[in-house]
Amino acid sequence: MPLNKFLAHAGISSRRDAADIVRSGKVSVNGQIITEPGFKVSEKDDIRAQGQKLSARKHLVYILLNKPKDHITTMEDPQGRKTVMDLVKKATPERVYPVGRLDRNTTGVLLLTNDGDLAQKLSHPRYEVRKIYEVTLDKPMIKKDFETMQNGITLEDGFVRPDALAFADAKDRSVIGIEIHSGKNRIVRRMFEQLGYDVRNLDRVMYANLTKKNVERGKWRFLAEKEIRLLKFMNASYAKKHKEAVQKNIGKK
Repeated sequence: MPLNKFLAHAGISSRRDAADIVRSGKVSVNGQIITEPGFKVSEKDDIRAQGQKLSARKHLVYILLNKPKDHITTMEDPQGRKTVMDLVKKATPERVYPVGRLDRNTTGVLLLTNDGDLAQKLSHPRYEVRKIYEVTLDKPMIKKDFETMQNGITLEDGFVRPDALAFADAKDRSVIGIEIHSGKNRIVRRMFEQLGYDVRNLDRVMYANLTKKNVERGKWRFLAEKEIRLLKFMNASYAKKHKEAVQKNIGKK
């Protein structure tokens, strides 16, 4: 298999990030530094990352975390800030890593796994993995701005339109539910800021059909077998069911 895929199977990172690790010259195969991610290897080869011998993981782990504020979504932080890994360090001896990113002060659903193939799939734009957020603004959103966002807005890095937009509470127009599949950095915050609103709180209530139901803030649980199958075999019916779940999940704490 390709070297970056082997690294993903070994639980080092997602396949995309593994490619960068290989290019950086930190990986050797049978004593030789390899910088080509597509270099073919097998389990018989002596493969090392920064001198540590690797082997393909057989036991795959899938963890859903209800991320709290003040935790960054990285494996470690040179500045010593709290990371999501601190919250799941006792969950498994396997080396899991976050799929996708949430800002330090964005809360909600976050998936951690050592399944490199799944991480690659969920991160690929082709699958249009949707996310639902509950957004609390500094002031009520006026009808004109709501309609503008529904139709889509142009940011510095291109045009973006939400898949769905709704008021989470009919009596409070400062709380908005938004569904979006774009993976651009800080996309939800930037969309509202473009229209003159400050995002006071941002909570992801759904990611790839996974919700934080019955998982308290800062806590985690393992995925059920059915949930894992749904993630691995996303198809046309997945998108339809996901759409139907939008209104039901917007507004859940």
